Amino acid sequence: MQLSGAEIVVRCLQEEGVDHVFGYPGGAVLFLYDELFKQDKVKHVLVRHEQAAVHAADAYARSTDKVGVALVTSGPGVTNAITGIATAYMDSIPLVILTGQVPTYAIGEDAFQECDTVGITRPCVKHNFLVKDVSDLALTIKKAFYIAATGRPGPVVVDIPKDITAHKAEFAYPKSIAMRSYNPVVKGHAGQIKKAIKLLLEAKRPMIYTGGGVILGDASAELAQLVRLLDFPCTNTLMGLGGFPATDRHFLGMLGMHGTYEANMAMQHCDVLLAVGARFDDRVIGNPKHFFEQPRKIVHIDIDPASISKRVKVDVPVVGNVREVLKELIRQIEAARGGPDKEALKAWWTQIEVWRGRDCLKYDRTSAIIKPQFVIEKLYEVTKGDAFVTSDVGQHQMWAAQFYKFDKPRRWINSGGLGTMGVGLPYAMGVQMAHPKATVACVTGEASVQMCIQELSTCKQYRLPVKLVNLNNRYMGMVRQWQEFFHGNRYSESYMDALPDFVKLAEAYGHVGMRIEKPADVEPALKEAFSRKKDLVFLDFITDQTENVFPMVPGGKGLSEMILV
Repeated sequence: MQLSGAEIVVRCLQEEGVDHVFGYPGGAVLFLYDELFKQDKVKHVLVRHEQAAVHAADAYARSTDKVGVALVTSGPGVTNAITGIATAYMDSIPLVILTGQVPTYAIGEDAFQECDTVGITRPCVKHNFLVKDVSDLALTIKKAFYIAATGRPGPVVVDIPKDITAHKAEFAYPKSIAMRSYNPVVKGHAGQIKKAIKLLLEAKRPMIYTGGGVILGDASAELAQLVRLLDFPCTNTLMGLGGFPATDRHFLGMLGMHGTYEANMAMQHCDVLLAVGARFDDRVIGNPKHFFEQPRKIVHIDIDPASISKRVKVDVPVVGNVREVLKELIRQIEAARGGPDKEALKAWWTQIEVWRGRDCLKYDRTSAIIKPQFVIEKLYEVTKGDAFVTSDVGQHQMWAAQFYKFDKPRRWINSGGLGTMGVGLPYAMGVQMAHPKATVACVTGEASVQMCIQELSTCKQYRLPVKLVNLNNRYMGMVRQWQEFFHGNRYSESYMDALPDFVKLAEAYGHVGMRIEKPADVEPALKEAFSRKKDLVFLDFITDQTENVFPMVPGGKGLSEMILV
C-alpha cells in the first residue's frame, strides 16, 4: 500500500498507541498536520510555544510510563524546542520529537527556516535521525520509539524534510526491532548480585539511596519490599521522590543540598551504601572529597554502565534493569540464612532518631505573613496527598519536595537535572491530558510562571482544570537566597518589581484568579480552588519575602556541613 510520508508518520504513531501529540504547526510540517486532521485516533494538543510542547510531552511521559511525543516545525520551531529536549535528556525521559526540515534539495543552502537540527540537538538527545528517503521513514520511527523507551530512557529526534512527507512509499511497520549496536543489559550479573548481598547483610550502618531510576524502571514496589525486608533506612533524591512512600517510618526524607539533616547525616556516616537508579549528582553528595572522608562500601545498581563510578568510585557495580535486579536481591535475601546484624541495626536507628530530633524543617508557624512551607502543608492536607504535583524551579520547588509527602511514584513532576524555569504550567498540562480526572497542582513562583505564562491559553482551549499555587515573594527567590548568603546581600537583578496582577491576568485568559494575603485564608482558598473541578484556578499567595530554604549545603561543602537556620 503506497502512502505519503505524512500518512506514514501518522500511521506509525497509531501503531505505537500514541494518543496525544503536543505541537505547533509551521510550513515544514503542514503535510503532517493535514494528515492529523483527517483522523481521530491521535489527538493533537496545540500549545502556544514549542518549548511548552516538549515540556508537556515530557510530563505526559513522566506521569504515565509512555513515550511522550512532540511535533514542531523547522528552524525556530526546533530551536524553541531545545530547552525542552535538554530538560528531558538530563532527567532521562523517553520522548520522540518529530521535527520538520526544509526539503532535502535545500538542506545546506540556508533556506528559509533552515537549521542544522541534527547538529544542534546532538549534545542533548539519546539519538537523532535525519530521514532522507521516505522508504526509511517507518523503520526510523520504530527505532526512535525503541531507543527512547529502553535502557536508560531519553529523547530521540526524528528530523523529516518537507518533501519526504509528500513522497510516497510502501508502508509496513515492524512489530519488533533489533539493533546490532544497541542492546541494553536487563539482567544483573549473578556474581555481582551475590557480592552486593554479602555487603548488605554484613552492614552495621546501612543506607539505601535511590533516584529517578527507581521510578523510570517501575521498581517502587520492589524497593519498598527490600527496605522493609532489611529494615534499612531509605532516602530519595529530588527526582526519586515517591519511589518510596514518604509516610513510611524507614524514609528519612530527601537528601542533598536541601535535604533533611537525618538523610544527609545517615548518607555521610553509613558503612554500606546501596545506590539504586541514582547518579551521585553534585546536588546530592556535595563535595566528593568530603563524602569520602568517611569510609564506606558502595553497591550501585543502574541500567546505564556510564553512570556507575562516574563521579564516585563504587565497590560493587550491578548493571541492569533496577526492577529485575531488586527482584533478584529480594529472592536471594529471603532464601539466605540469617539477616542483618539486629543489634547493630538497632543502634544505627537510635542514632538516626537523634538526628531526626533536630526537626530541621521547622519554621515560624506564628507569623502574620504567609509562610510558603505552610501553603505546601495545607496543599498536602487539602489534596489528601493524592495530587499530581508539578513544579517550576527555585525555592518553591524545594519547599514542595520537602513538605508534600509523596507516597506514590510518578506524582512528582519537576525538572531536576537542568533546573528549567517555566516547566511547571506545561508540565501540568501534560499530566492533566494524561489523567483527565486527576487532581493536578502546579507549585510555582512569580518569576518562573511568567516564562511559559502563555500556556494559560492552551489550558483554556482544552479546558484543563489545573490549579496553580503561586508562592509569590516578589523575588527570584533562590537567586535572592544565594545573594544573601554568598554575595553580601547584593540583590542584583533578583527583585521582580514589575509584576502583573496575576488575578486579572488569569481572568484575562478566561480562568479564575484568587489573591491570598493572610495565613488564615490559605486553607479556605485551597479548598475553594480544588472544589472547582472544571476550572483552572490561579492562586496567588503573597508570601514572606525573607524566607529561605533550610537545610542548605553550600556549594563546594560536604553533606554534613549544612546550614540549618
